Order: sequence, then structure tokens, then C-alpha cells
Amino acid sequence: MKKPEKGEYLEVLLRSPQSVFTTKDVALLWAENNPVIISERLRKYVKVGKLSRIRRGIYAKDKKYNKYEFAIKIFRPSYVSFETVLGASGMTFQYYGNIFIASYLKREIACDGQTYSFVKIKDTILNNPKGIDQTGEYAIASKERAFLDTIYRSKKYHFDNLSPLDWDRVFDILPIYNNKKMEKTVQKYYENYKNNK
Repeated sequence: MKKPEKGEYLEVLLRSPQSVFTTKDVALLWAENNPVIISERLRKYVKVGKLSRIRRGIYAKDKKYNKYEFAIKIFRPSYVSFETVLGASGMTFQYYGNIFIASYLKREIACDGQTYSFVKIKDTILNNPKGIDQTGEYAIASKERAFLDTIYRSKKYHFDNLSPLDWDRVFDILPIYNNKKMEKTVQKYYENYKNNK
């Protein structure tokens, strides 16, 4: 990346497909190594209303920023999963206001009227990209990966509807958890689903 010309710094951010930036993202976009220069410039843009500061070290183009994008920038590595994906896929009917994120730590953060629930999972699972879509501005689990993440977190979870699942994909992703008990649990869900079809 080449350094923007004077007066082009804000343009570079506004033209980016991202709606949310960490100071690290900005450093890359501006090809700038000096954190003091980055912070001062960002502070100036916030002061004049050109950018919004959402959280320490995280900025947005405006208040209509993508909440999933923000969520995975709070703690990295992380990806959107669990009830957030299950609900969107029609696998659970209960509405959860929180956004659920797989992460290396357990934490709950409220910001801008939204609660973000970080669920701790093992690093070997967290860092495995199988069943995670990373093509957009944030990483999000497929419904199969979210299903498995949820079973990994709670073995006796009640799913309202398993018909959206591609079971071949479920069994393809399952080995990353390296958990015999979990494999049996998934097999039970599969058998129940087949018997109740």
C-alpha cells in the first residue's frame, strides 16, 4: 500500500468496503507505522463528525456500521456463530438480541445498545477455517459449523428445526472438534432427525 496524499486519508477510509476499522486496519490502509499520527488523525475526524469512535481503538464510517463486522474486531481471532447463525438459518425460533461470537475468551460487552456475547472455544477449533465464510468483511460460521459449535458448547441443546442442515457438511466439519462424546451426540441428533422426517 502506498501512503495517501495529504488530504486523502479520510477518502481512503470512506472508499474502503469496511464499515468498521481498528487502528491496525487504518495503519495498513494509510501505510503509516506511527501510532501517534494515526490516533491524532482519527481523533480529528471524530471531532469534526467525519468518523464515529465506537470503542477504544475501533472506529466506524458512521452509526450505520455493520454490527457483525464490529463484533469480530473486538477480539481477534473470532467469528460470528451459535444462536446468531442458528436463528438466521431458521434452526431456532427463539429470538436472541445478543450477537454470539466464537472467541478465545468468554466475555459479554454492551456497546451502542447491542450486547455481544463472546463464547470461549479451544484455539485448535477457533483457528480452523472449515465451515467459516471469510469472503466478506467479517467471518461467519455456516449453519453446519454453528450447529456443531453449539453442541460443543452445550451437549443437550434444543434445536427447533434441523431441516436446513446439510448433514454431509456436518460430518465433514465434525472431526475438527476431536471429541468422541460430541460425535455420538451429533449422531443422535442425526438419527432423531431422520426418524422424525
